[in-house]
Amino acid sequence: MTRTPPIRVMVVDDHAVVRSGLAAFLLGFDDMEIAGEAAGGRDAIRICGEVRPDVVLMDLVMPDVDGAAATRAIREAYPEVQVIALTSFKEEELVQAALRAGAIGYLLKNVSADELAKAIRSAKAGLPTLAPEAARVLLQTASRPQTPGHDLTQREREVLALMVKGLNNVEIAERLVVSRSTVKFHVSSILGKLGVSSRTEAVAVALQNHLAN
Repeated sequence: MTRTPPIRVMVVDDHAVVRSGLAAFLLGFDDMEIAGEAAGGRDAIRICGEVRPDVVLMDLVMPDVDGAAATRAIREAYPEVQVIALTSFKEEELVQAALRAGAIGYLLKNVSADELAKAIRSAKAGLPTLAPEAARVLLQTASRPQTPGHDLTQREREVLALMVKGLNNVEIAERLVVSRSTVKFHVSSILGKLGVSSRTEAVAVALQNHLAN
């Protein structure tokens, strides 16, 4: 009888103790194994291409490339890889950003081991899992009128403000001390969220709706 290969999981978190804890957790399940670790979004994108995990457990708030931007980059480059956002935060903008970026799940770090294992297996099968807090945020969001730019993250608002000032991607990257690829991801996300196809349109929407203050 052929044994099903274990689910290969990659852990992304800027705290070493969290990565170690998750790696130890994975060892407790016969159908899972650790495929790789990354301390930030930039490394996550690179290492994901090297190890090609089945599922990525992605922290969202990291000092270099945030989890949503890393998730978007991974999903665009490796669509077969599923990403579960695993974070301590349940703010609306983080939930929205992660799911828009292509995360298949959103869980809080207080999740039980069995719940996390179930979510990983579901992600491998292409099935979503949302923490109750995240589901509640989505329901609240759906029940109220939305204004343009309501779902922009704080960093996206910063990028948009610099776009309004006329800075290009290279200049924005230098101002925010991030990579050009990170700025490109943010600009792409901004255009998508505002429903426009060009920087000029994005700037116009920002000025009309006072998004660049």
